[in-house]
Amino acid sequence: MKELIARRAAKLLRTGWVVNLGIGIPTLVSKYIGEQVVVLHSENGVLGVGPPPSPAELDPNLIDAGKRPITVRTGAAYFDSAQSFAMIRGGHVDAAVLGALQVDGQGLIANWAIPGEPVLGVGGAMDLLCGVREVIVVMSHTTRDGAPKIVAELTLPKSSVRPANWIVTELATFRLDSGGLVLAELAEGVSLPDVRARTAVPLRKTDQ
Repeated sequence: MKELIARRAAKLLRTGWVVNLGIGIPTLVSKYIGEQVVVLHSENGVLGVGPPPSPAELDPNLIDAGKRPITVRTGAAYFDSAQSFAMIRGGHVDAAVLGALQVDGQGLIANWAIPGEPVLGVGGAMDLLCGVREVIVVMSHTTRDGAPKIVAELTLPKSSVRPANWIVTELATFRLDSGGLVLAELAEGVSLPDVRARTAVPLRKTDQ
């Protein structure tokens, strides 16, 4: 399921973009960029991240912000985290692919804390949500208990007042606009009634 989500999210990236990949499913997107000329950014200080390494390519000095091993492409650059966040806050990163715990019907994201559980910190999510031009959320459509993760109102701590532009789940791809949630694409083998049944907010179809 995670690979499917990542593959479909990669289709939303555009040639020439500088793209930050968050922790979890977002890191898998690097496997599916293909021939697109996309420059991947990691907020711990790497520009030019490549696909995940094979066992023979593992280098303990090359990690992303989630401390997972990475490769780098020819011409990659390294810098400190202050410079990295200056790039984000200065509007020099075009898009971010982020995981989420919940997204509401207007695209607001909760992705960093669950009440009652240990909190590691918000990380770079707030900066990315405020600094990039396009925000693509990748997540499972429901929780392990089957509850919708696209909800009418967030019940978990909000990450930012900036909404997402896209949501990609294993069931569908959604676009957010001023009218709310728009169904842009169904995943193969998924029906519209199934998506509506697992989504806690109204949605419109692209062709309506």
